[in-house]
Amino acid sequence: MTFSFESDREGDIKKIMTTVYNALKEKGYNPINQLVGYILSEDPTYITTHNNARSLIRRVDRDELLQVLLKSYLGE
Repeated sequence: MTFSFESDREGDIKKIMTTVYNALKEKGYNPINQLVGYILSEDPTYITTHNNARSLIRRVDRDELLQVLLKSYLGE
């Protein structure tokens, strides 16, 4: 039997990113700009504390996040 922890983790990251995106949008921020700022600097102040978004995004390693984003973008 084979287990795929990677796809489970990718699913978790997608849920986290969706929650963070929605929290930023609800607070009136431009979610894309805020997320780019966070990814480039890893400064958590780019992310609102609304709906626990800041705590959630800190559970994801930046390198891991970039890898998942690139795989999704490139369709791999």
